[in-house]
Amino acid sequence: MITTLLIDDEPLAREELASLLAHYPDVQVLEQCANAVEGIAAIHKHKPDLVFLDISMPKISGMEMLAMLDPDNTPKVVFVTAYDEYAVKAFENNAFDYLLKPIETERLEKCLERVRRAQEPQDLSAMMPEQLTLVPCYTGSILKVLKVEEVEFAFSDLGGVHVASTDEVIHTQLTLKVLESRTPLLRCHRQYLIHPTAIAEIEIQEGGNGEIHTRGGRTIPVSRRYLKALKQTLGFQ
Repeated sequence: MITTLLIDDEPLAREELASLLAHYPDVQVLEQCANAVEGIAAIHKHKPDLVFLDISMPKISGMEMLAMLDPDNTPKVVFVTAYDEYAVKAFENNAFDYLLKPIETERLEKCLERVRRAQEPQDLSAMMPEQLTLVPCYTGSILKVLKVEEVEFAFSDLGGVHVASTDEVIHTQLTLKVLESRTPLLRCHRQYLIHPTAIAEIEIQEGGNGEIHTRGGRTIPVSRRYLKALKQTLGFQ
C-alpha cells in the first residue's frame, strides 16, 4: 500500500486528484492539506510514502516547504503544477516526478508506476532553498508565519518545538535540526537555539554553564558544551 498525502491550496484540484487516485487499490490517501503548515503537520503525523505537492502556494511555496522537512524523514514527492516551466525545472533537478494540471489519467498511471518501481531515495536538495526566510507556526486553530528575523530563540519540550518572538511563544512543526541547519539560529543548549541578534548579554555561571539574556527580556540556558563556539561566533575569544 502506498500511503499518500495531497498538499494543494486549490480544493477542486485536491478533490480531482483524490478522485483519480481512488481507482488504484494500492494507493491510500490519508489526508488532504490546504497549505504548507498543514502539510508539514500531516507528514509528521502520518509519515506517508508519497506526497503530491503543489509548487505554487501562498505564503510558503512547495519548494520552501520541502526545505522545512527533516531530510532523514522526507517522503517521495510528486510535484503538481499548472505551470509547465516549473514542472520541467522540477524534473531536471531530480524531482521524483511531476504532474501538470489538469491531470491526465495516463500521465498519473505512469507516475504511479515510477513510484512502485523506485528503490533509491530522492535527492531534492537542488530544488530547496539553502536558508529559510519563514517559520510556519500555529496556536490552536490559528496558523501564523513568522519571519526568521522575528524569532529570538527556539526550544523543544514535551509539548514539541516552539519559537519565541519578542511578543509571543508559539508552536512550530519544524524540528530543531531543521531550524539549526537552515536558519541563522545557533545551538546554545541541547534543547535551545538562539538567534545571534537577539543576544543582549551572556552571563557565565560556575561550572562553565551560563544564561543568555535576550533583547526581548527573556532568559534561556547555555550549556558548557556550546558556550565556547557561541562566544567565538559572536566575536569573543
